Amino acid sequence: MPINTAKLAKIQQQSEKARLGGKGTQRRKRKVVHKTATDDKKLQNTLKRLSVNSIQAVEEVNMIKDDGYVIHFVNPKVQASLAANTFAITGNCEQKSLTELLPGIFNQLVSSTCYHYLFIY
Repeated sequence: MPINTAKLAKIQQQSEKARLGGKGTQRRKRKVVHKTATDDKKLQNTLKRLSVNSIQAVEEVNMIKDDGYVIHFVNPKVQASLAANTFAITGNCEQKSLTELLPGIFNQLVSSTCYHYLFIY
């Protein structure tokens, strides 16, 4: 039975890509993707060491940046450690301009030191 050299070369090339180790090792069945959640675990362990307490019933969090944009969290999970002066805010966030949030954010601007943003933007 004659051997097609082009087909043999193609099969050898494909088997080299799927090999785990060197020559003579088995081919892997599928590529395994490991999900790493170590960053989140490390963060939670550090927060636990700081003895943070969860703050309930926070509807929104707005972080006002110097360039006139606001990092806006809706229904975030807020944890605080007053002794360590640490706040942890987790959840989905959006970056919006200050003018988009202006009617609802007005009372936060008046009570804070960001009052000058009203006149700039």
